[in-house]
Amino acid sequence: MKTIIYYFTGTGNSLAAARKIAAALGNTELVPVASLVQRPERVVPASDRVGIVSPVYDAGVPRIMAEFAERLNLSRAGYTFAIVTMGGTGVSALHQLNGIFQKGQGRKLDAAFAVKMPGNFPPVGRPPEGGKKDAILKAADRQFAIIAQTIDQGITVPPGISPVSSLMRCLLYPPFIKNVHTMDNSFAVEDTCTACGTCAKVCPVGNITMVKERPSWHHTCELCCACLHFCPAEAIQLNTMKGTKGRGRYLHPDLTVEDMKAQRGGS
Repeated sequence: MKTIIYYFTGTGNSLAAARKIAAALGNTELVPVASLVQRPERVVPASDRVGIVSPVYDAGVPRIMAEFAERLNLSRAGYTFAIVTMGGTGVSALHQLNGIFQKGQGRKLDAAFAVKMPGNFPPVGRPPEGGKKDAILKAADRQFAIIAQTIDQGITVPPGISPVSSLMRCLLYPPFIKNVHTMDNSFAVEDTCTACGTCAKVCPVGNITMVKERPSWHHTCELCCACLHFCPAEAIQLNTMKGTKGRGRYLHPDLTVEDMKAQRGGS
């Protein structure tokens, strides 16, 4: 049975999840959602199973994933599933996807899973390090193995109920989704920048170019913070809430610059 998994990632958690599930299922194609942005037509996957793997932003899915879900036609899929990776709470993101599919196609996901992985938004909290980070990743891997078995057996799994997550999405998500593209106004570059251009290379939506040896953001931001976390000099800061100066950085240990470039077709 063929499976297609559509994913978006900023610091590697969701890509790692997609790869774990793909390896366990076999005969699985991984498709980066960012590579489909310039193709506005409906996406009709020719596959028996179709999955979505996404991070959670402000208790919902990234804007790019929400807009993609509205274009994703599941009429040919026999079994559909979604996995969200989250640092805190995010079950409401699964309900959001269900709502999109219910409204547009009259169907819900057959299975929905939320998996805790290392949090990576420094303005909210310092990313876990050392043994704490490793423990979270190992627990997630164990959960991915169970999820893969569940998917392979075609078991129905509702997303569950989380009042706190739902409340957070009601309060935080609307302003986030409205303003996310211009939230890059809050990024700043320190003098420690070496003009290496890594930030431009890893931006999954091509929102960054190098201008006079400094990154320039162009207001199509998804706030994935790949630019911030990949910067080898930690010269990029996000000046919002508590800021990011001295608050740590995080990348999934398996994530590479090439993985990020591949999201937008390797450009």
